[in-house]
Formats: sequence, structure tokens, C-alpha cells
Amino acid sequence: MKPSLKTNGLLAALSLCFFSGQLAAAKSPFAAVEPVRQSEVKWTSGFWQQRSQICRENMIPSMWEIMKGTDYKPFLRHFEIAAGMAEGRYHGARWNDGDFYKWIEAVCAMQAVSFDPVWDERLDEIIGIIAKAQREDGYIHTPVLVAARNGDSKAKPFADRFNFEMYNMGHLMTTACLHHEVTGKESLLNVARKAADFLDAAFRSPSPEKARHAVCPSHYMGIIELYRATGETRYLRFAERLIDMRDLVVDGGDDNQDRVDLVKQTEVVGHAVRANYLYAGVADLYAETGDVEMGGMLEKVWRNLVEKKMYITGGCGALHDGASPDGSRDQKSITRVHQAYGRNYQLPNTTAHNETCANIGNTLWNWRMFLAKGEARFVDVLELALYNSVLSGVDLDGRNFFYTNTLRQEHSAPVDLRWPRTRVPFFTSFCCPPNLVRTIAGVGRYAYSKSDSAIWVNLYGSNTLSTVLSDGNAIRLSQESSYPWSGTVGITVEESGGRPFGLKLRIPGWAKSVTMTLNGKPIDQTLESDAYFEIKRTWRSGDIVELHLDMPAQLIEGHPLIEETRNHLAIKRGPIVYCLESSDLPHGAKLSDVRISEDIKLESRYEAQLLQGVTVLEGVVNVKPDGDWGGKLYREFKATQSSELKTRFVPYYTWSNRGDSEMSVWLPLD
Repeated sequence: MKPSLKTNGLLAALSLCFFSGQLAAAKSPFAAVEPVRQSEVKWTSGFWQQRSQICRENMIPSMWEIMKGTDYKPFLRHFEIAAGMAEGRYHGARWNDGDFYKWIEAVCAMQAVSFDPVWDERLDEIIGIIAKAQREDGYIHTPVLVAARNGDSKAKPFADRFNFEMYNMGHLMTTACLHHEVTGKESLLNVARKAADFLDAAFRSPSPEKARHAVCPSHYMGIIELYRATGETRYLRFAERLIDMRDLVVDGGDDNQDRVDLVKQTEVVGHAVRANYLYAGVADLYAETGDVEMGGMLEKVWRNLVEKKMYITGGCGALHDGASPDGSRDQKSITRVHQAYGRNYQLPNTTAHNETCANIGNTLWNWRMFLAKGEARFVDVLELALYNSVLSGVDLDGRNFFYTNTLRQEHSAPVDLRWPRTRVPFFTSFCCPPNLVRTIAGVGRYAYSKSDSAIWVNLYGSNTLSTVLSDGNAIRLSQESSYPWSGTVGITVEESGGRPFGLKLRIPGWAKSVTMTLNGKPIDQTLESDAYFEIKRTWRSGDIVELHLDMPAQLIEGHPLIEETRNHLAIKRGPIVYCLESSDLPHGAKLSDVRISEDIKLESRYEAQLLQGVTVLEGVVNVKPDGDWGGKLYREFKATQSSELKTRFVPYYTWSNRGDSEMSVWLPLD
């Protein structure tokens, strides 16, 4: 891959404004749109306000109790030991530093919209401990620092490529940039810069051995975010050098996406979290450099994901364990993979892995693709994952979590799977819970974006936006909507700045019937789905745009090559995927006996007292007893009578919140 910083990307970057005596990369030169600040969007009521309140009142405090203590695994304590403030040994996963940084990011995101002096003081104390734990040369990774403090002479940086040093420091950088944005303080930013400077020096001379230290590469996103926060182009050069260095790997494999040179990749393969983080970071770099080869690769692997390897819920990574490239003639190229993308159309339901972190990675990747290209299709996927495979990872009270997110669960599972089949407060690989906390705390940043003379409305729900366009035009909007339960959205211009600007509203790909009014008068233009519709004018305070998205329940079928969904149907309404849960079946009715007809009539009804308030779908299904198989693998087919049963379907993300239950997204066609 050619050094893309020698292209127009560097010239564009150098033309940006100065901030605090340094170059401030305020806008990515090749991005179609730019994000708003975390503090500029506030949820006022409805779906995301409810989720945000639970995050603030339950998720963040309960996770703090876990992370400040030692009942499960030490998190803060590891930094205290590394800083010489406590005694002890390292006792946890090698990526736990990153988990702690993600939780800090969640606190910062909440502080941006609801400042609490207690949390501010607590963050200062925590950051002081982290800074004290950091080595003078900038290295910070508590598994190594704690071992060295305890006299282990073999405890050295980068002794093991699976030590997750880069991953941990990447999350440190991302968190530090948000902390600086929200608080204006440089305490954590200084720690992150020292860490980045250490890495920059350590990887100054690329080599095949150094290239292997790219496991779960959150550091690409982190380093580029650090460049954007500081404006120092050396960080951008460093990020590009690291991504280019991947191609030096000898005898690489698909598990870590380094069997094939980066720009030659055409399929999303291997460990799903690592893949999604990789492509998210590359999309960040693409927005800065405009590298044509890089952009072409991203488009190919993205299409492979959404057309052949992504679940209906936006879930990613079908397999607990597998091999890739599966069935290859070249046996030497086959790699053992885990938590991974399988072959095209290999999407099992009962054994689906769909790690919560991979699903969050799907949102990170699609968000960055959207920022780079400004196309609604990326927000469609982001929204799908957010409402379904991301939120399914946490219970409604915010204290218990799934590591994996199956699409079908029965009490008689075909295999003994390694992760809990119910949500629990803690599991050894604790990467997903803090990832969920930071995602929910920061979801407001996805709601809007902006370009030079336009506000882009990406996600719908009741909220306010206060931002300033690049021409200095101050904009304030308020949005009222019961989305995702209702497709009616009202947006009021509270402050317009006196200059014309565009209001671009996303029309989701699932929307078949769409209408829009401006100040009560219909807009007589074609409103295409899976696109943005722009109204550009000189706005006045009090102007109102109303969007009406028809939300009928839709029956969904899978591609014929998805063997597990042949002759099955799923149900979707708006962005919400539904499931049938055994909690909604009468005593004695088995989930495995339920069939669905292609002409089922589904009626929607909002139930305020159910599952913290959801729209359910009611309809009549058929029950056909499966009988006793008596240990047989096959038997002669005999027709059986079916009976009708009225039941209800609930949003997939809410399942397993009413006690022990079975569940299925896909039901066999009667």
C-alpha cells in the first residue's frame, strides 16, 4: 500500500486551524460529515432517555462497585499495585486495563450531559492513580508493571503478542480524548500522549515480529482520535505506519485478519471483535487520507458482512470455534479461529456466538463508514445493531450481561456452550459489560452529525441538539418522538442563527411509506428510503418538520443459502427485531412445537407495564406437537394435526428478563 500521507490528505490536514499553539484537526478532510460533541445532545424522554437514566443510576455505579473492589477481579487495584500504593499480584485477564478505561469513558459521556461533582472528583482520583502507575517512558500495562514490581525479571513490554498491550492503550487514548473534550482537563490526555509516544518509539522501525502485535486493534481508533484531539500529525503518521505494518506479517492467519494484505481483503473473516475494530480504525484513517485502495477494501468487506455474514439482529461472529478459510485446498493457509465469522451464509441460531463486543464493533465500524461517506445505509446497520444485538447484551435493569447473543435458546441445547446461557453480573472475560456501558452512555453522539451547512438527523427519539456549524451558525433543535415504537417524529427549530442551512433527515431502509410536512404543509417530493432527505432554507424559530414513517410488522425470510433459516420466518417492525419467548406460551406448550403461517395477522399494541414499556405484536400461531423421538436421529414422517394459539411477540433485546425461558427469533413456516 502506498504511503497515503504523501497524498492530498496531508495537505488538507495542514490547512486546518491552530488550537492551543498546536495543529487542531477539527475536521477530517475526506469525511462527508463530522460528529457533534458528546455534550451537544441530551435525551429528554422516551426510549434512549430511559436507557441513559438506567445507565447513569444503575450500570455505572454497580460496575464501579465491581471495579473498585476485589470480589471478582481487581481493576483499579491493579493500577494501585503498579503505582506502589498497594501490595499484591496481577489477578485477571490481560485486557482488564482496557475494560477499566471503557468504564471511565462511560462516566465521561454521562458527565457531558449531566455533570456530577462527586464523579468529577472521583475521576480525578482515579486518573491520579493511573498516572502514578505509568512508567516514566510512557509504558502502561498493569500485567507487566505488577509482575515487574513483584520481581519478575521476564516482565517486559511486548514479550507476548497476546498480552493486549496495544488494545489496552488504545482504549486509554479514546477515553482520554473524551475526558479532555468533556472536562477541558489534560490529566488523562497527558497519560495517553505519553503512552502513544512510547508506542511510536517502540514501533518506529517496522518488522514482521512487531507487526504481530495488533491483536484486537482498538489502538488504531485511539491513536487517530488522539491526533484529532491534539492536531499533532505525528500521531496520524504513526497510525498509518501501524496499519501499513500489518502487511509485513509472515505466516499470518485469518484469526487476526493478517493472512492477506489489508487492501487485498475482500471478506470479513476471523475473530469478529478484532475484525470490526480493525475496519473501524481503517475507516478512521480513510477519512483522514482518502486512500482509494483503502476505501475500496472497506466497501468490499462491508458488503460481505451485510450481504452474507450478519445476523438479522446486526449480530456479528457466528462461531464459537471454527477454521478459515474453511475447506481451502491450501491446507497450510487454514487458521483455527474462535469467536469468529464463519463462511458465507453460515449463521446458526442455537449456537450463535455474536459476542456483545463484536456487535458494538459493528456500530463503531458503521459509524465511521457513515462519517466518511455520508450514506444512510451505514446508519441503518448501526441502528439495527444498537436496538437489537447490542441492547440484548444487558438486562433491563443494567446489572446483568450476556457475553454471547444467540437467536434461539431451548432448554435442551445440542451442545454444552462455554458462556452463561442467562445474563450474569460478571464473567471472566469482562470486556463486554463496560463496552455496553460506554455505548449506552454515549449513544447521543450517534443521533446527529453535521457538515458545513447542514444538520444530519441520524437517530430518532426525544432529545435536544445545540451545536454550531463551521460558518459560526448556532443551531438549536428539539425532537419529540416515541420512536422506535412510533414512526412519528417532530423536529422544532428553536434557534436558527439567521443563516440558511440544511436539515437532512434519514429515511430508514425498512420504511416503505413515508410522508413529511413543514409547518403543517405536506412536502410534495419523493422521499426515498435508505437515504437522507434535505430541506434547505433560512429557518425561523418555531419552524416544525414532521416525519411520518409507517411501521407495519414485516415478515422476514433469510437467503436460501442460510440453511438454518430455510422455510423459517422472523418478524421485524421498524428497527426492532421480535422474538417468541416461552414466557408468552401457555403451560404445556413447547417453543419447538410452534409454527408460523405466511398470512399471520399481527397487531401492535404498546404495553407500558411490560418490560419497562414496549410495543408487542399479537397474532395466532399454529402448534404442532413434535412427539417423542425416543433417542432416534431420524424417523418416518407422519402428518399430525395442529391447533391454533394466540400469543404475543416481544422485542428481541428484552428476552430473558422474566425468569428462565426459551426463545426464538426464527420460527418454522407452517
